[in-house]
Amino acid sequence: MPYELGAGYKSAAQRVRVVSEAWAADNVYCPCCPADQLERCGNNRQAIDFLCGACESPFQLKSSGKTLGSRIVDGAFSAMDHAITFGSTPNLLILGYDAERWTVRSLMLVPSFAFTGSAIEKRPPLKPDARRAGWVGCNILLGNIPVDLRIAMVANWNVAPAASVRQQYAALQSLKDLALPQRGWTLDVLNVVRKIGKQEFALGDVYEYEGELKQLHPHNLHVRDKIRQQLQQLRDLGLLEFLGDGMYQVR
Repeated sequence: MPYELGAGYKSAAQRVRVVSEAWAADNVYCPCCPADQLERCGNNRQAIDFLCGACESPFQLKSSGKTLGSRIVDGAFSAMDHAITFGSTPNLLILGYDAERWTVRSLMLVPSFAFTGSAIEKRPPLKPDARRAGWVGCNILLGNIPVDLRIAMVANWNVAPAASVRQQYAALQSLKDLALPQRGWTLDVLNVVRKIGKQEFALGDVYEYEGELKQLHPHNLHVRDKIRQQLQQLRDLGLLEFLGDGMYQVR
Protein backbone atom coordinates (compact mmCIF):
# COMPACT_ATOMS: atom_id res chain seq x y z
CA MET A 1 0.00 0.00 0.00
CA PRO A 2 1.25 3.56 -0.70
CA TYR A 3 1.80 4.36 3.00
CA GLU A 4 3.93 7.42 2.17
CA LEU A 5 0.73 9.26 1.12
CA GLY A 6 -0.34 9.38 4.75
CA ALA A 7 2.86 11.00 6.03
CA GLY A 8 1.39 14.50 6.18
CA TYR A 9 -1.57 13.56 8.40
CA LYS A 10 -1.52 13.60 12.21
CA SER A 11 -4.69 11.56 12.60
CA ALA A 12 -4.24 7.80 12.27
CA ALA A 13 -7.77 7.51 10.86
CA GLN A 14 -6.98 10.06 8.15
CA ARG A 15 -3.75 8.27 7.24
CA VAL A 16 -5.57 4.97 6.86
CA ARG A 17 -8.33 6.56 4.79
CA VAL A 18 -5.92 8.29 2.40
CA VAL A 19 -3.68 5.25 1.96
CA SER A 20 -6.46 2.67 1.61
CA GLU A 21 -8.46 4.77 -0.85
CA ALA A 22 -5.37 5.34 -2.98
CA TRP A 23 -4.65 1.59 -3.02
CA ALA A 24 -8.25 0.78 -3.93
CA ALA A 25 -8.27 3.35 -6.75
CA ASP A 26 -5.23 1.65 -8.29
CA ASN A 27 -6.12 -1.98 -7.66
CA VAL A 28 -9.85 -2.65 -7.24
CA TYR A 29 -11.98 -3.56 -10.26
CA CYS A 30 -15.76 -3.58 -10.51
CA PRO A 31 -17.14 -7.01 -9.51
CA CYS A 32 -20.52 -6.13 -11.02
CA CYS A 33 -19.33 -5.64 -14.62
CA PRO A 34 -16.12 -6.04 -16.70
CA ALA A 35 -14.73 -2.58 -15.78
CA ASP A 36 -11.12 -2.81 -14.62
CA GLN A 37 -11.15 0.20 -12.31
CA LEU A 38 -13.36 2.20 -9.96
CA GLU A 39 -13.57 5.99 -9.89
CA ARG A 40 -13.08 7.89 -6.66
CA CYS A 41 -15.96 10.07 -5.50
CA GLY A 42 -15.70 13.51 -3.95
CA ASN A 43 -16.29 14.14 -0.27
CA ASN A 44 -19.82 15.36 -1.04
CA ARG A 45 -21.09 11.80 -1.66
CA GLN A 46 -22.26 10.50 1.71
CA ALA A 47 -21.29 6.85 2.34
CA ILE A 48 -20.02 6.42 -1.23
CA ASP A 49 -16.26 6.32 -1.86
CA PHE A 50 -16.12 4.84 -5.36
CA LEU A 51 -18.32 4.57 -8.40
CA CYS A 52 -18.02 2.32 -11.43
CA GLY A 53 -17.84 4.51 -14.51
CA ALA A 54 -19.34 1.75 -16.65
CA CYS A 55 -22.30 0.35 -14.67
CA GLU A 56 -22.54 3.16 -12.06
CA SER A 57 -22.46 0.71 -9.14
CA PRO A 58 -21.57 2.59 -5.91
CA PHE A 59 -19.06 1.30 -3.34
CA GLN A 60 -18.17 2.17 0.23
CA LEU A 61 -14.72 1.25 1.56
CA LYS A 62 -14.07 0.36 5.20
CA SER A 63 -10.52 -0.45 6.33
CA SER A 64 -9.12 -1.97 9.49
CA GLY A 65 -5.74 -3.13 10.73
CA LYS A 66 -7.42 -5.49 13.21
CA THR A 67 -8.78 -9.00 12.73
CA LEU A 68 -12.24 -8.80 11.20
CA GLY A 69 -14.92 -9.39 13.85
CA SER A 70 -18.63 -10.10 13.70
CA ARG A 71 -19.51 -6.38 13.91
CA ILE A 72 -18.37 -3.45 11.80
CA VAL A 73 -19.00 0.05 13.08
CA ASP A 74 -21.03 2.07 10.60
CA GLY A 75 -22.59 5.54 10.51
CA ALA A 76 -25.98 6.85 11.61
CA PHE A 77 -28.65 4.20 12.15
CA SER A 78 -31.37 6.37 10.57
CA ALA A 79 -29.34 6.88 7.39
CA MET A 80 -28.52 3.17 7.03
CA ASP A 81 -32.10 2.14 7.77
CA HIS A 82 -33.34 4.62 5.14
CA ALA A 83 -30.80 3.35 2.58
CA ILE A 84 -31.87 -0.26 3.13
CA THR A 85 -35.58 0.60 2.93
CA PHE A 86 -35.22 2.51 -0.34
CA GLY A 87 -32.57 0.28 -1.93
CA SER A 88 -29.79 2.87 -2.00
CA THR A 89 -27.21 0.96 0.03
CA PRO A 90 -23.80 0.89 -1.71
CA ASN A 91 -21.77 -2.27 -2.18
CA LEU A 92 -19.40 -2.62 0.76
CA LEU A 93 -15.67 -3.30 0.40
CA ILE A 94 -14.03 -4.38 3.67
CA LEU A 95 -10.27 -4.06 3.53
CA GLY A 96 -8.03 -5.70 6.13
CA TYR A 97 -4.40 -4.61 6.20
CA ASP A 98 -1.21 -5.42 8.07
CA ALA A 99 -0.56 -2.25 10.08
CA GLU A 100 3.18 -2.92 10.38
CA ARG A 101 3.94 -3.73 6.74
CA TRP A 102 1.13 -1.71 5.12
CA THR A 103 0.08 -4.66 2.98
CA VAL A 104 -3.45 -5.73 2.11
CA ARG A 105 -4.31 -8.94 3.93
CA SER A 106 -7.93 -9.28 2.82
CA LEU A 107 -10.62 -7.59 0.76
CA MET A 108 -14.23 -8.69 1.07
CA LEU A 109 -17.16 -7.63 -1.08
CA VAL A 110 -20.63 -7.49 0.49
CA PRO A 111 -23.13 -6.70 -2.31
CA SER A 112 -25.65 -3.93 -1.76
CA PHE A 113 -28.57 -6.38 -1.82
CA ALA A 114 -27.10 -8.30 1.15
CA PHE A 115 -28.24 -5.55 3.51
CA THR A 116 -31.61 -6.07 5.20
CA GLY A 117 -32.94 -5.15 8.63
CA SER A 118 -31.30 -8.24 10.11
CA ALA A 119 -27.86 -7.07 8.97
CA ILE A 120 -27.71 -3.91 11.10
CA GLU A 121 -27.84 -3.23 14.81
CA LYS A 122 -28.80 0.04 16.47
CA ARG A 123 -26.20 1.32 18.94
CA PRO A 124 -27.13 3.16 22.17
CA PRO A 125 -27.44 6.95 21.76
CA LEU A 126 -24.43 9.05 22.72
CA LYS A 127 -24.47 10.34 26.27
CA PRO A 128 -25.70 13.89 27.10
CA ASP A 129 -22.14 15.17 27.64
CA ALA A 130 -20.95 13.95 24.23
CA ARG A 131 -20.30 16.43 21.42
CA ARG A 132 -23.13 14.85 19.40
CA ALA A 133 -25.38 14.03 22.34
CA GLY A 134 -28.25 11.70 21.46
CA TRP A 135 -26.77 10.64 18.12
CA VAL A 136 -27.55 6.99 17.29
CA GLY A 137 -25.12 4.94 15.24
CA CYS A 138 -25.29 1.37 14.00
CA ASN A 139 -23.19 -1.75 13.53
CA ILE A 140 -23.15 -4.02 10.50
CA LEU A 141 -23.67 -7.60 11.71
CA LEU A 142 -21.54 -9.73 9.41
CA GLY A 143 -22.72 -12.91 11.10
CA ASN A 144 -26.28 -12.18 9.94
CA ILE A 145 -25.17 -11.94 6.30
CA PRO A 146 -24.93 -15.38 4.65
CA VAL A 147 -21.40 -16.43 3.78
CA ASP A 148 -22.53 -16.67 0.15
CA LEU A 149 -22.80 -12.87 0.11
CA ARG A 150 -19.38 -12.29 1.67
CA ILE A 151 -17.24 -12.62 -1.44
CA ALA A 152 -13.46 -12.77 -0.97
CA MET A 153 -11.53 -10.68 -3.47
CA VAL A 154 -8.33 -11.09 -1.41
CA ALA A 155 -7.89 -13.67 1.36
CA ASN A 156 -4.71 -14.17 3.41
CA TRP A 157 -2.76 -12.03 0.93
CA ASN A 158 -3.96 -14.24 -1.96
CA VAL A 159 -5.82 -12.51 -4.79
CA ALA A 160 -8.91 -14.30 -6.11
CA PRO A 161 -9.30 -14.37 -9.91
CA ALA A 162 -11.54 -11.53 -11.06
CA ALA A 163 -13.57 -13.94 -13.21
CA SER A 164 -14.38 -16.05 -10.13
CA VAL A 165 -15.45 -13.02 -8.09
CA ARG A 166 -17.69 -11.77 -10.89
CA GLN A 167 -19.17 -15.23 -11.32
CA GLN A 168 -20.06 -15.40 -7.62
CA TYR A 169 -21.64 -11.95 -7.77
CA ALA A 170 -23.64 -12.80 -10.91
CA ALA A 171 -24.94 -16.03 -9.34
CA LEU A 172 -26.49 -14.02 -6.50
CA GLN A 173 -27.74 -11.04 -8.46
CA SER A 174 -31.28 -12.39 -8.76
CA LEU A 175 -31.68 -11.67 -5.04
CA LYS A 176 -31.68 -7.98 -5.95
CA ASP A 177 -35.06 -8.38 -7.66
CA LEU A 178 -36.79 -9.57 -4.49
CA ALA A 179 -38.77 -7.00 -2.50
CA LEU A 180 -37.03 -6.04 0.74
CA PRO A 181 -39.35 -7.87 3.21
CA GLN A 182 -39.15 -11.08 1.18
CA ARG A 183 -35.39 -10.72 0.62
CA GLY A 184 -34.88 -10.31 4.35
CA TRP A 185 -36.58 -13.63 5.00
CA THR A 186 -34.80 -15.34 2.11
CA LEU A 187 -31.35 -14.28 3.32
CA ASP A 188 -32.13 -15.14 6.95
CA VAL A 189 -33.21 -18.67 5.97
CA LEU A 190 -30.15 -19.01 3.72
CA ASN A 191 -28.00 -18.00 6.69
CA VAL A 192 -29.64 -20.74 8.76
CA VAL A 193 -28.95 -23.27 6.01
CA ARG A 194 -25.27 -22.28 6.09
CA LYS A 195 -25.21 -22.58 9.88
CA ILE A 196 -26.49 -26.15 9.64
CA GLY A 197 -23.27 -26.91 7.82
CA LYS A 198 -24.42 -29.94 5.82
CA GLN A 199 -24.43 -30.47 2.08
CA GLU A 200 -27.74 -32.29 2.48
CA PHE A 201 -30.17 -31.30 5.22
CA ALA A 202 -33.75 -31.93 6.30
CA LEU A 203 -36.59 -29.50 6.81
CA GLY A 204 -36.45 -30.41 10.50
CA ASP A 205 -32.87 -29.10 10.68
CA VAL A 206 -34.13 -25.66 9.67
CA TYR A 207 -37.05 -25.84 12.10
CA GLU A 208 -34.50 -26.05 14.93
CA TYR A 209 -33.72 -22.38 14.21
CA GLU A 210 -37.38 -21.36 14.46
CA GLY A 211 -36.75 -19.36 17.65
CA GLU A 212 -33.86 -17.43 16.09
CA LEU A 213 -35.95 -16.54 13.04
CA LYS A 214 -38.83 -15.52 15.31
CA GLN A 215 -36.50 -13.05 17.05
CA LEU A 216 -35.49 -11.55 13.71
CA HIS A 217 -39.13 -11.35 12.55
CA PRO A 218 -41.18 -10.89 15.75
CA HIS A 219 -44.38 -9.87 13.95
CA ASN A 220 -44.66 -13.08 11.95
CA LEU A 221 -46.87 -15.67 13.63
CA HIS A 222 -46.35 -18.44 11.08
CA VAL A 223 -42.58 -18.96 11.07
CA ARG A 224 -42.64 -22.58 9.90
CA ASP A 225 -44.84 -21.69 6.94
CA LYS A 226 -42.40 -18.92 6.09
CA ILE A 227 -39.43 -21.29 6.34
CA ARG A 228 -41.00 -23.69 3.82
CA GLN A 229 -41.82 -20.79 1.51
CA GLN A 230 -38.26 -19.45 1.62
CA LEU A 231 -36.71 -22.87 1.02
CA GLN A 232 -38.80 -22.98 -2.17
CA GLN A 233 -37.57 -19.49 -3.03
CA LEU A 234 -33.94 -20.56 -2.55
CA ARG A 235 -34.64 -23.57 -4.76
CA ASP A 236 -36.10 -21.31 -7.47
CA LEU A 237 -33.02 -19.06 -7.22
CA GLY A 238 -30.80 -22.07 -7.88
CA LEU A 239 -29.14 -22.04 -4.44
CA LEU A 240 -30.82 -25.24 -3.21
CA GLU A 241 -32.06 -28.45 -4.79
CA PHE A 242 -35.15 -30.26 -3.45
CA LEU A 243 -34.46 -33.98 -3.08
CA GLY A 244 -37.93 -35.02 -1.89
CA ASP A 245 -39.27 -36.26 1.47
CA GLY A 246 -38.33 -32.98 3.19
CA MET A 247 -34.67 -33.20 2.12
CA TYR A 248 -32.64 -30.47 0.43
CA GLN A 249 -29.15 -30.16 -1.03
CA VAL A 250 -26.97 -27.04 -1.13
CA ARG A 251 -25.93 -26.22 -4.71
